[in-house]
Amino acid sequence: MSTQGPLTGYRVIELGQLIAGPFTGSMLGYFGAEVIKIEPPQGGDPIRQWRVVEDGTSLWWHSIGRNKKSVTIDLKTSAGVALVQQLINSADVVIENFRPGVVEKWGLGPEEFKATNPKLVYARISGYGQTGPKASEAGFASVCEGYSGFRYVNGHPGQAPVRPNLSIGDTIAGIHATLGVAMALLERHKSGKGQVVDVALFEAMFNLLEAVIPEYHGAGVMREPSGSTVTGIVPTNTYICKDGKYVVIGGNGDSIFVRLMEAADRSDLAHDSRLASNTGRVEHEAEIDAVLASWCLQYDSATILNKLATARVPGGPIYNVADMMADKHYQARELFEQVEINGKPLKIPAIIPKLERTPGQTKWSGPALGEHNKEVLEGLLGLDQDTLANLQKQGVIS
Repeated sequence: MSTQGPLTGYRVIELGQLIAGPFTGSMLGYFGAEVIKIEPPQGGDPIRQWRVVEDGTSLWWHSIGRNKKSVTIDLKTSAGVALVQQLINSADVVIENFRPGVVEKWGLGPEEFKATNPKLVYARISGYGQTGPKASEAGFASVCEGYSGFRYVNGHPGQAPVRPNLSIGDTIAGIHATLGVAMALLERHKSGKGQVVDVALFEAMFNLLEAVIPEYHGAGVMREPSGSTVTGIVPTNTYICKDGKYVVIGGNGDSIFVRLMEAADRSDLAHDSRLASNTGRVEHEAEIDAVLASWCLQYDSATILNKLATARVPGGPIYNVADMMADKHYQARELFEQVEINGKPLKIPAIIPKLERTPGQTKWSGPALGEHNKEVLEGLLGLDQDTLANLQKQGVIS
């Protein structure tokens, strides 16, 4: 197994902040790319102070900032812009997730580098994309998840649409941006040319909508929110057990349904001709759900899951984070990595996918603000001590 990730040798300049851009940088850095993160000298990326803060720094930062080199440069100064231009001209990839037009005002847009660095892959992440009537609008994940159609189907009938307690629009957009960068780099080997990767948060979520569009256009069927079920697939639902814990049961295959009903001591339903196909089960969804809900309430969750496993019916628990970290399968899959923060161990999540020969890895946790100024500005750009001191005096770097 190689210690070199598949992206080793590629240099990435990360201009983004908060979630979507930095998550893209985290993925690229995890798989070997050199990621140089440009941060404002005062405070750095705001995510350093988001959510749970210990010893002055967000615990989240140690995960999303992993494997990155932090360089502080004030992009509101011409000297700062000049430094970043030099860095971009030495790079393979740029990531930015500002509102469209912001980096152009700084003189750092993709057009600026087509002559000086024609192989540059420039990933742009925004709420609504770089074109179209809404392009200039601010697009946070919460808003874009609603605009994408995702939130409409997420929730319970007759109630306000539900938001997961995560900014999944940002993360899903980051995954799409990572995929776009990888494809653009692969194509660059053929053409020798870079290109812009345009990722919109709302489009990344739109990409998850499965059959929503063709069902509406082809049959006039609008997918509605369905609580903990999935419309048109029965049974697949979440049920509470005697011990107050929830289990998920996916018994929607024809033969699986038979085994599920046998396990629930309902042979009559297992061999009921009305329920032999998914079409019939959809018609009688309420009856099936009532039976399964009653069955689950008779036993604790461990017993229900054991009965499902014995019957070879897909089922599982609803885990919280404590459950995940105690689970042997999670541990066997090496989904938790440990870093040292001020002498104390901290678990952070591994990043998937898993590659057999060239896996990703966490080499270090999120760095201190400006930790790599000297390494990058002196070692990469060749600035001497006097120049660095002068830039610091001017407030261009910290």
